[in-house]
Amino acid sequence: MTEGSLPQLEFWCELQCPDCRTALDDVRALRERYGDALTISLRHFPLEKHKHAYAAAEAAEEAFAQGRGWPFVEAVLARVDELDKRGQQLLLEVAAQVGLDAEEVELALIDGRHTLVVDADQAEGKAIGVTGTPTYLVAGKRLDGGQSQQGLLERITELLEA
Repeated sequence: MTEGSLPQLEFWCELQCPDCRTALDDVRALRERYGDALTISLRHFPLEKHKHAYAAAEAAEEAFAQGRGWPFVEAVLARVDELDKRGQQLLLEVAAQVGLDAEEVELALIDGRHTLVVDADQAEGKAIGVTGTPTYLVAGKRLDGGQSQQGLLERITELLEA
């Protein structure tokens, strides 16, 4: 890390998780504060209790491949309750709304082209002790946001600026 640069922030997320929707406020605040100086990586940790989380992670990877990853993630998280009821139909609707090639997103869900990325994220998450979402990894420290978001933004900022 060069002097003056920031460590990367990994945001371990599940797109059917209401707590991750809340955590987006912190992610937006960090983006606003640090701009391009901070790299925020979305890492997938779909939980078995949410039946559409895995497909949502795959669709998000396709959205990133099409250059609209964060808008897609934010739009899906904004409709997390609806995702539970509508599943893939909602994912494709959101894809079209944020300017993605929805047919390509659907094809990616069928052909599984992003399965390895999602599986690798999930395995790495388990290896580093992620047990739920949201979880943050910054400067080698894991912060669990699943219990409470309170104070996390301040703690992340401290770690980034240390």
